[in-house]
Amino acid sequence: MANKNIVIIGAGYAGVHAAKKLAKKFKKDDTVSITLIDRHSYHTMMTELHEVAAHRVEPDAIQFDLRRLFNRTKVKLVTDNVTHVDHDTKKVTTEHGEFDYDYLILGMGGEPNDFGTPGVGEHAFTLWSWEDAVKLREHIENTVAKAATIHDEATRRAMLAFTICGSGFTGIELVGELIEWKERLAKNNKLDVNEISLYVIEAAPTILNMLERRDADKAEAYLLKHGVKVLKESPIVEVRPDEIVLKNGETIPTYTLAWTGGVKANSDTEEYQMEQARAGRLKVNKYMESEQYDNVYVVGDLAYFEEEPGKPTPQIVEAAEQTGTTAAKNIIATIKGEDKVAYEGKYHGVMVSIGARYGVADLMGLHLSGWFANFVKHMVNLYYFFGIGSGYYMFKYIEHEFFHTKDKRNIFRDFLTRYGNVLWSVPLRVYLGFFWLVEGGKKFWGEELWSDATSSFANLTKLFRGIGEDSWLVSSSVNLNYPWLQEAGSAATAAATDASEWAVPILSDLPKWFAWIMQIIMPTPEVAVFMQKTVVFVEIAIGLALIFGLFTWLASAASAAFIAMFTLSAMLGWEQFWALPAAIAILNGAGRTMGLDYWVIPFIQKKASQWWYGKPKSIYQDK
Repeated sequence: MANKNIVIIGAGYAGVHAAKKLAKKFKKDDTVSITLIDRHSYHTMMTELHEVAAHRVEPDAIQFDLRRLFNRTKVKLVTDNVTHVDHDTKKVTTEHGEFDYDYLILGMGGEPNDFGTPGVGEHAFTLWSWEDAVKLREHIENTVAKAATIHDEATRRAMLAFTICGSGFTGIELVGELIEWKERLAKNNKLDVNEISLYVIEAAPTILNMLERRDADKAEAYLLKHGVKVLKESPIVEVRPDEIVLKNGETIPTYTLAWTGGVKANSDTEEYQMEQARAGRLKVNKYMESEQYDNVYVVGDLAYFEEEPGKPTPQIVEAAEQTGTTAAKNIIATIKGEDKVAYEGKYHGVMVSIGARYGVADLMGLHLSGWFANFVKHMVNLYYFFGIGSGYYMFKYIEHEFFHTKDKRNIFRDFLTRYGNVLWSVPLRVYLGFFWLVEGGKKFWGEELWSDATSSFANLTKLFRGIGEDSWLVSSSVNLNYPWLQEAGSAATAAATDASEWAVPILSDLPKWFAWIMQIIMPTPEVAVFMQKTVVFVEIAIGLALIFGLFTWLASAASAAFIAMFTLSAMLGWEQFWALPAAIAILNGAGRTMGLDYWVIPFIQKKASQWWYGKPKSIYQDK
């Protein structure tokens, strides 16, 4: 079989899905090569651009390095700009190289459509890339900071007026984030939050027209409740440096206009000599294949295929993923000599987050609003990472969205945030560590010697003279109060009697289900004695780990597990039960303050990441 070269242009949702599908199918086929070309070394989570633009998350939260996504696969990564596609010679030309192809997938996506409105290109901000989001965020921060120093009331009011053109997903999600961010902006710059005004400007008579009216009306009511001025049937006809002009002649003084009014195909494709449809999208057949060129596929926002007359595939993430997968399936089918499969769009609904804590959604007829709508959106995003096989970025998403947010910009508000100061849990961590060190010490040296040696400071030297006869390390007796082990001797009964002299167990007997489990784990006295000796070292290790703040989360989890086990074993009294909630309390990363975890955990994360994923670079040039 002749070698087959597959070239994918664009690492958006569609391109990534296609590359993943192809890499999995041809994993062991050396006759097939896959090259993914993008001008960036990363994949951007476009649906979360508004979170960066309005400073809910940091810019790297939506930037996914391609090496992390495709390391340990056969996909070759190339960071470059495509300058030409020659369909006759089947060659892709970039600024720094050339790539022959047998199969080509075009997935460069779309770009903002200003519909020729004067001044948009010069004075408005778009939100269609990672760079756009960072640029808008910096502009807003700088504008508010400067406005705080302006004495002229009119100028100050214009600088603090933030306008959004368009009421689709992007526009409404952006203004929702600004609703929450404006309080922080005002506080940091010593402003009254009411000085900051927000506008949504829509040419149509209604907003969020991709939703049913009952869902869109809930969203609009939320915006109005939070002071957003929603102007409908108000097309923008001109954008000036310090104001925008509406069709009715009204002007709105503002230094910030975010243009989210429309999408068109990526303008780069104008050079590809392919037939265009509405908004510059490229025509494809039901296999996502170009109507002009064999083995050239178009996916994502770039593709124009009418699922029904006059109704093209929607420019949403689900459609991008599915068109990418369809193209990949049909390339696989062609190489394998099998029948191609037609595209069947299966869309599960639409979701719009309006800030971190409110949203609306229509999931196949199930209408949600408020907290739960945003929760479902998070679950959908996590499923996306599952779909592209990235456990790493699934974890990072959870970290950014639930643990690294500020100002209650989280569906759980500040209950899960890591920005809570863990310094105050250090005393509890150290105290719990000494608790386990003492418990392990009693078992290591024996109860009698330990009590004598710790009765005074002068007696501590006795701990260096050896261990006692009742040490768990030298004793061959079973010290666990388990009925099926007591037949081997009276040590367990004696141990239980000794314990009862100073502590009444919380439980009088083992629960039957727990006894059943423990009997499987420790069926004989020999196994029980071995487990006893292991427990001694585990308890001491937990104590030292907590005291020094090393692997604190694991030590805390083990502490909680041991307390639960001893409680269910009818060996623990109320006097020691405090250790369970204490262990749970310091699961919050308490070792990162005044502990070794401050250095050790980041070091391990860095080394493990480099070993598994490789070293990320700003430019890839795989050969």
